[in-house]
Amino acid sequence: MQSARGGILRLVVRRISTPSAAAPLASSKIAAVLPGRVFQLFDLGGGARDYGSVAAAVKSEEAEADLQFQEQPPEKKDEKKDVVVSDYWGILPKKLVDEQGKPWPWNSFRPTEAYAPDLTIDLKKHHNPVSVVDKLAYWTVKTLRIPTDIFFQRRYGCRAMMLETVAGVPGMVGGMLLHCKSLRRFEHSGGWIKALLEEAENERMHLMTFMEVVQPKWYERALVFTVQGVFFNAYFLCYVLFPRLAHRIVGYLEEEAIHSYTQYLKEIDKGTIPNVPAPAIAIDYWRLPKDAKMRDVVEVVRADEAHHRDVNHFAADIHKAGKELRSAAAPLSYH
Repeated sequence: MQSARGGILRLVVRRISTPSAAAPLASSKIAAVLPGRVFQLFDLGGGARDYGSVAAAVKSEEAEADLQFQEQPPEKKDEKKDVVVSDYWGILPKKLVDEQGKPWPWNSFRPTEAYAPDLTIDLKKHHNPVSVVDKLAYWTVKTLRIPTDIFFQRRYGCRAMMLETVAGVPGMVGGMLLHCKSLRRFEHSGGWIKALLEEAENERMHLMTFMEVVQPKWYERALVFTVQGVFFNAYFLCYVLFPRLAHRIVGYLEEEAIHSYTQYLKEIDKGTIPNVPAPAIAIDYWRLPKDAKMRDVVEVVRADEAHHRDVNHFAADIHKAGKELRSAAAPLSYH
């Protein structure tokens, strides 16, 4: 076999175990391929034959072999949603329906996770700070409120949206640390891991709701990055060293949240803030009437904050008694 100048010699070795019906192949062939020129095919069984277009034959054989040896079906693509769905792993989205049998529009939560909050909860309950730890937690929260009031003033919609980005941190941090502790000590958590993660998820749903009403500006997004980063690490350290203080701080934070949402409702009642229709996600998550307004949403959010207040003050009291959280049953699904 002679080599050509300026050409590139490429050897293609192909073994086909099953013959093709359209073009029978020899058991083993080696083709010397020189692009754009005449090729020569050598049959290992003996002899040599000239071919004017071996490249086309080789490509045809490769395409046919790829079809023969294909091991799994190609992934199906939903053209409407542009989402690739594969049934190879057996994980396919279930078609959920609501109580009326209509398709469920949300992927972030299921119909069974929706609930109707208890609006009869006492909103005026307050933990009177007596001990040094309680006073430290109380005045820490009061101090943090000062820059918040200056920055947001009476923009309660934006205030609620921004603060919920921080409010979802304590439950996640506490649940994560209790989870790791349970693994290290080979012991149960008394349900507190799930309770704290439920709190974090609930706060996140508050954020998803207010995002439908208020869109953050670029500098507010930058503020979220900064505040959340500082608060996450500070609360993480506080929970590791002083879990009682950490829960008490959250308890007082929730008391301030109740106050803020009460002011939010007053502004709506005065007409300063328009009472727009409730977002669809809020109607489904809290099982509100279809004609619910923003005032109804703020009321249920305030009720959620009151329940979080009770849970965290309760947790702080358990630590104050010198016991671990797992010694008392966690208030699961406490809404």
